[in-house]
Amino acid sequence: MPYCEINSCEEERRGVKLFYKTYGHGKTKVLLIIGFAGTLESWGPQIKGLTSGSEEREEDVAESSRQDEEEEEGIEMCCFDNRGMGRSSIPTNKYHYSTTIMAKDALSLMDHLGWRKAHVFGHSMGGMIACKLASIAPDRLCSLALLNVTGGGYQCFPRIDRQIMSLAFRFIRASTPEERASVDLEVHYTKEYLDQTVGSSTRRKILFQEYVKAMSSTGMQSKHGYEGQVHACWNHKMTQDEIDIIRLSGFPVAIIHGRDDLVAQLYHARRLAERLRPAARMVELHGAHLVGHERPDEVNMALVDLIKVSESKLELQEWSNLPERESERGMPLSNRNNDGAVVLVTLYSLLAKIQLSFLFFMGFFFMFFGHMRNIVKVLKPVRVIAVES
Repeated sequence: MPYCEINSCEEERRGVKLFYKTYGHGKTKVLLIIGFAGTLESWGPQIKGLTSGSEEREEDVAESSRQDEEEEEGIEMCCFDNRGMGRSSIPTNKYHYSTTIMAKDALSLMDHLGWRKAHVFGHSMGGMIACKLASIAPDRLCSLALLNVTGGGYQCFPRIDRQIMSLAFRFIRASTPEERASVDLEVHYTKEYLDQTVGSSTRRKILFQEYVKAMSSTGMQSKHGYEGQVHACWNHKMTQDEIDIIRLSGFPVAIIHGRDDLVAQLYHARRLAERLRPAARMVELHGAHLVGHERPDEVNMALVDLIKVSESKLELQEWSNLPERESERGMPLSNRNNDGAVVLVTLYSLLAKIQLSFLFFMGFFFMFFGHMRNIVKVLKPVRVIAVES
């Protein structure tokens, strides 16, 4: 089993082990960082598309790195389970989880593989981790791709409506792989995609079986892993200095997002893209949170374009498809102000806090209502007996 042992947290008594797999061969290195409660298998469509369906590599890491140095073409990809999930270690202290700590995990894995530089692609929470990695060690990145990402904190909360409330309640109550799979499908994919016919079945039925099989074999996420990764997402924040490091480091950024994402709202991805101008290109696709699964060809094409542009001499201003503000034309990149929408963001933050309070209230209401129903069921026969006597 391929593991990378690291010690990114001084308080940890034992080293954390990351379970990883590598695919393909070539001088182009790609590190894939998966999101909340996800395992490395979630990158299947991208591994298949970018490495031409290569099988998992099993040779010695040092030897494979030496061989790849001699190759001119091809892509080698590495994906791994974040701490707290899958076959990687699960620290029991939630303070041993943060996007900075997990970014250092990823950096340690690159060192373990012998990769000097790599294209870093992150999905959802993995995008937050990738952002931290890019700000900590910008010289180690060739490019940065952020799929269905937000800025963390209150931005992790979805829009509040009837559908979301129902899904949230079912997610909290899910205690079996079958119950969890049913909720996950509706969260991760559009109804249109799930209802598509595949042979004599539907994608919903096929994916449901795959989800249940995967969760039954690896197990549902542990309590410690869940709480730790939630803690990491909730406390994630990119300061303006960190954003400036990324946008001024010279590598291109692609922000790829599904317009129908229920989890990571499109608005936040657009806002992040604006903050990363002129390094960023915004790619909006029809799809939900797992847009890399719903639109694999389009996502893979966007990723290939990102790799190609990083190897070219194209100016970042030509790569970006975001409109330049009138007030910033002719201004040096280091002097540009990306905080013009401070008032709007503040108002949105206030709205998010109101929505969060509403969410907690509704969650309490559902729990209270559920307990009351159980109490009524117990007391009803007692009341009948009392009347009869």
